[in-house]
Amino acid sequence: MAGFFEGINKVPFEGPSSVNPMAFRHYNPDEIVMGKRMEDHLRFAVAYWHSFAWEGGDPFGGQTFERPWYPQDDMGRAKMKADVAFEMFDILNAPFFCWHDADIRPDQGNFADNLSTLDEITDYIGEKMQTSGTKLLWGTANMFSHRRWMSGASTNPDPDVFAFAAATVKSCMDATHKLGGENYVLWGGREGYETLLNTNLGQELDHMGRFLNMVVEYKHKIGFKGAILVEPKPQEPSKHQYDYDAATCIGFLRKYGLENEVKLNLEQGHAILAGHSFEHEIAVAVADDMLGSIDMNRNDYQSGWDTDQFPNNVPEVALAYYHILKSGGLKTGGTNFDAKVRRQSIDPQDLIASHIGGMDVCARGLKAAAAMIEDGGLEAALDTRYAGWQTDAAKDILNSDLESIANIVLDQNINPIPVSGRQEILENYVNRFV
Repeated sequence: MAGFFEGINKVPFEGPSSVNPMAFRHYNPDEIVMGKRMEDHLRFAVAYWHSFAWEGGDPFGGQTFERPWYPQDDMGRAKMKADVAFEMFDILNAPFFCWHDADIRPDQGNFADNLSTLDEITDYIGEKMQTSGTKLLWGTANMFSHRRWMSGASTNPDPDVFAFAAATVKSCMDATHKLGGENYVLWGGREGYETLLNTNLGQELDHMGRFLNMVVEYKHKIGFKGAILVEPKPQEPSKHQYDYDAATCIGFLRKYGLENEVKLNLEQGHAILAGHSFEHEIAVAVADDMLGSIDMNRNDYQSGWDTDQFPNNVPEVALAYYHILKSGGLKTGGTNFDAKVRRQSIDPQDLIASHIGGMDVCARGLKAAAAMIEDGGLEAALDTRYAGWQTDAAKDILNSDLESIANIVLDQNINPIPVSGRQEILENYVNRFV
């Protein structure tokens, strides 16, 4: 369906002085940042589910959006939804998009028909991609919405559900491969438990580890060159989820021998739910060379749940990109807007404006991060703080034992004097750039 965004033109870059709400003020795809085009640094992706599949409901109320492709229950409307999606990609000049299988085709209630409609809609999307500049950043399987997944997918106590999940992921990997996707994501929306009274935690973790090994084995069998990514998320919707945060996922991957095969897709909102900052989660992943891709959004800090709002906090975003740029940047990954307009934002223009704002905030954050790296102030402060470890005596400590170290402390009368961490000075430094 053409014309849903009738009257809305391609979004131009007009610069920081612009007051046009439908223009970019900071995101200039061709601007060179640290020797690379801004578009190639940020690799923006539109989330198919929030932008086109979400109907505007929340825990206390149902649908508020009226879209021509609702209800999303037949293939005709699925194709109409794809038409509108690519219309929006063109308006934004979005380089990538992402999907769950349930976003792009209606659930048919059985695997054979799900497979048939998935093949049909991805053929249709593939044709649209031939005439579009938008590529697939990643695909994934929705294994949390339908009632069959109420007790999990790979961790379900019913082996039939495990088998259905395996077949579903195979089909989604095949579809992602067919469309030239650059990654494949597994989001364990219900891989966790509500109560330990009916949960064999050890068995469920083993099943989840075996499942993910099957995914990696199949990736190599079909010659998929993209990265396999898992996405940490705590609690919601389960009381406890096995993929709680970056550190938990890294420990899980090591336990099941997957640390060289799987990386992380980190989300800002999930970091907050876990009691962390996005900066923390990215730094943890970077420290173990496990960063794959990011979902950029934010939560309402008063609500305490996953509100998936578009980013608007430049200092937070800048610190996230600081660690990303320091680690060499996003490679096959990108910046996916796992974000949705508010349920009162019912006009087509709101969908475009929300992405404009998010892309501008990320562009400002990226430029601030690059400026901090080029200035070198944070790196110099770290070098100064840890300079003591560069001495031969300090290196000997790490290669020694407790008894020898105790003798050194006695012989040299070592009595450390605390040194300021200079946190406020460094925070003030960051604020110079944002």
